[in-house]
Amino acid sequence: MIRFLLKLWPFWRPYKWRLFGGVLCGLLSGAAEPLLFGTVYVVVLLVFPDQSTESIPKKALEILQKILGIFKGTDTHSTLFVVGAAAVIPIVMLWRGVVTYLTTYLMNWVSFRAINDMRYRAFGHLLNLPLSFFSKNTTGELMSRVNDIGILSGIINNFLAIVIRDPVTIISYMVLLFTMQPKLTLLTLVLGPACAIPIGIYNRKVRKSSAAAQTNAAGLSQKMYEAFSGNRVIKAYNLEGKVLDLFQQEQRVALGHQMRMTRSNELPGPLMEFIGSLAAAGLLIYFGVIAKTSPAGFIGFVATIFLMYRPIKNITRLYNQMESARFATERIFQMLAMTSNVVESAHPKQLKAQGADIHFDHVEFDYGDKPVLHDFNLQIKAGQVVALVGNSGSGKTTVTNLLLRFYDPNRGAIRIGGVDIRELTLKDLRNQTAIVTQETVLFNDTIHNNIALGRPGSTREDVIAAAKHAFAHDFIMRKPEGYDSMVGDRGGLLSVGQKQRISIARAILRDAPILILDEATSSLDNESERAVQAALEELMKGRTTICIAHRLSTIHNADKIVVLQEGRIVETGTHKDLMHLEGTYHKLYSLNFQKTVVKNKAE
Repeated sequence: MIRFLLKLWPFWRPYKWRLFGGVLCGLLSGAAEPLLFGTVYVVVLLVFPDQSTESIPKKALEILQKILGIFKGTDTHSTLFVVGAAAVIPIVMLWRGVVTYLTTYLMNWVSFRAINDMRYRAFGHLLNLPLSFFSKNTTGELMSRVNDIGILSGIINNFLAIVIRDPVTIISYMVLLFTMQPKLTLLTLVLGPACAIPIGIYNRKVRKSSAAAQTNAAGLSQKMYEAFSGNRVIKAYNLEGKVLDLFQQEQRVALGHQMRMTRSNELPGPLMEFIGSLAAAGLLIYFGVIAKTSPAGFIGFVATIFLMYRPIKNITRLYNQMESARFATERIFQMLAMTSNVVESAHPKQLKAQGADIHFDHVEFDYGDKPVLHDFNLQIKAGQVVALVGNSGSGKTTVTNLLLRFYDPNRGAIRIGGVDIRELTLKDLRNQTAIVTQETVLFNDTIHNNIALGRPGSTREDVIAAAKHAFAHDFIMRKPEGYDSMVGDRGGLLSVGQKQRISIARAILRDAPILILDEATSSLDNESERAVQAALEELMKGRTTICIAHRLSTIHNADKIVVLQEGRIVETGTHKDLMHLEGTYHKLYSLNFQKTVVKNKAE
């Protein structure tokens, strides 16, 4: 419990004064209910003269006498006294209502903001983790970890109110019991721990089931993500039944965990109630046969015990919820404790990429399982267009990933203008780089906003100009709402070529001195490719461009072609030079590029 509070304290600290106010009101609220019951009990005994007042402690009578001091000399059987005594009850009730409301309001005010801060920090932390983290964790698992914070939301709301209020309520009721029957109360305290036996048994089951349920929740999220994102393939191969069966299997496992948790949460309650009923029967025998007390004394004592059941049950449920949240809490704070292996420089230098050469100096890199680049050396002069070619897995995309510092090399260095990129801030490096990839990433927003991501704060005119250069303006204007048209989830309302042109417009708008084209025109038809290629060639003027492409036009126009094979540079030169060598590039050209020519002629 203390460890849990210490972990949450940094998120509560900004709101500590409201938290302390809620704690104070919680303490007052905890004492209010027993005080209300005690007040009603004493007032009833005083108002009805035929009832014995032997069970009322002298101290309580003195306090009540002071409260009713305005009625000095008034007969205790008069109407005025009865009205005055009865008036104490609504006064106490009003006080109880005010402090209870303030407790709930202040505690929820603090907990909601703490949870929002935690969710914001967790989401931001995930966004800033390196690309290697996302390649090792499924989308469903990451979504589940962020959703774990929602589990904490309900628990913290209950925790703050219950852990402050209900212990005070129990203690206050115990004080009432001691004033009524001290010996019997002491006996009750001795036998009371027997009620905790079923709680301890079932808490262990809750702990095991909750950990399994959290793991299963990540599996369900992943199944849904895969089904929704891969829906086109699922439909094409008639896999709906198969996917539904897999989802149902995950659901059956989840149902089993949930029912075990439900049993473990709910069974202790009836067991405690049964034990309480045995105690009530024993008290009835004690008061009826041994103690010979009045009915009022018996009812007051037994009613106090039963009134203690609700706060005890609340604390029991809270403990079970805490056990359920323990696994989720550990996952959340483990995630927040993760650090990026792409470390920012403590004393960063400023990058001036315009007119600067790029140098890969003896770079070696692997993704953990096998080497990808071996002693990679490449000099790219400012303003050059360099094309990287090679079979899949040869390391082409890895080169650009390292340049953008999605990863850091295991050995060697990458320099821009003589400055090691590890000495730069990630923001500065990536602000001076634009990228267009084969897999177009669009957000479920307007066309304008997706293009404007290239340079936040751009005007409408800037966005339109970039779209025109990317030959996207015409199809955008044919949309019902033009630039304010929504692109849909992952750009689902646009064709592949349209999405690619919006992505190119975004890169054009960025106007960065370094340009990365990762098979940027591979998804375009011939007509669109010719139009976009012209825009790209215009964009590449005066910029250092690294191009990964299979299209003939880009390769022909490159200042240097770098041929990679199994992470090594095997050939460099212009298209004409490499074709004359009749080496690896010539084979790639013959096998791959000429197929494209034949296909284009056929079309």
